[in-house]
Amino acid sequence: MDISVIIPTYNRYKLLKRAIKSVLAQTYTPKEIIVIDDGSTDTTCNIQNDFPNIIYIYQKNSGVSAARNKGIEIAKSEWIAFLDSDDEFCPQKLQKQVDFHTHNLDILMSYTHEKWVRNGITVKIPKKYRKIGKDAFLENLSYCNIAPSSVILHKSLLETVGLFDEHLAVCEDYDLWLRITCKHKIGLIDETLIIKYAGHDAQLGFRKNMDVYRIKVLKKLLLTCNSEEKRLLMQYELDGKILEQQKRQRRKILHHS
Repeated sequence: MDISVIIPTYNRYKLLKRAIKSVLAQTYTPKEIIVIDDGSTDTTCNIQNDFPNIIYIYQKNSGVSAARNKGIEIAKSEWIAFLDSDDEFCPQKLQKQVDFHTHNLDILMSYTHEKWVRNGITVKIPKKYRKIGKDAFLENLSYCNIAPSSVILHKSLLETVGLFDEHLAVCEDYDLWLRITCKHKIGLIDETLIIKYAGHDAQLGFRKNMDVYRIKVLKKLLLTCNSEEKRLLMQYELDGKILEQQKRQRRKILHHS
């Protein structure tokens, strides 16, 4: 089972080295490691000197979706694993997913639990982000409950549902996972197999009002989802998010009046 690991990055040279080392430490060796440098202005270009066997591609700054899509485009393997450059694989991450897919040939995407570390301290994951694995569509409808770094998927899925939406500044993962789970069953590996870090200087800016983007995603998906049941669930979620945005707007007006 050949796997291409795709790592998008932007100005995270030191963190990127940690991410690549975690891939090289895997008990199951991927076919290739592809680093897409999304217009870094630091010393990220030196990464190929540190790791001569990786594939390093520089592109003009175009966003994480464009970087991931570029990696998918050039990947030689049928299976794709994503790794954000500030995250880390646990040593058996790929092996556990290979074992799962070897015994579940009809499932073409899986994800895992994660450990959250903020400023060097392990933190408790909020209840809404904990994974159950019963119905991935429902579990991801309100919030994105699947970390990109935990995912491995077969390229054929992307041929049927499309790539990451490069028009979305954020929530591009929320969008893609919903497009996949609208039509396909996916699997949860019930183990903590990635580490997500927060609190570092190179972390992307936190956007407080993510529901603005989730509303855009849900409106788009309502036009393409063929399941009446899932369309009703999406419409219910969309109506709730729109109502909450209206309340936020009213509170803003009252605060400034």
